[in-house]
Amino acid sequence: MRLSGPVTLSNFFPLQSLVRASTSRRLILDFTEVPYIDSAGIGALVGAYVNHQKDGRSLALVGVSKRVRDALQVTRVEQFFEFHDTLVGAQGALPHD
Repeated sequence: MRLSGPVTLSNFFPLQSLVRASTSRRLILDFTEVPYIDSAGIGALVGAYVNHQKDGRSLALVGVSKRVRDALQVTRVEQFFEFHDTLVGAQGALPHD
């Protein structure tokens, strides 16, 4: 799933709906075009992680900028996510269906 623009309260609900609607065993969120994330966006990511983990599904983040990664570190949620530089790297690292 490719995201574009800041992930903030203004687009929290559409993002949350898209992630919840995904039935894929492997969800990869492409952050290449995401310059910023606020606390609501981080909450949406944590919610996605929890939902995927409890269902035995995988979640990975690709192309996360330093600014977004720093926000995840400051809020102490970085440890929950698997990070990859490229989509190909993420696809190769996640378990297959």
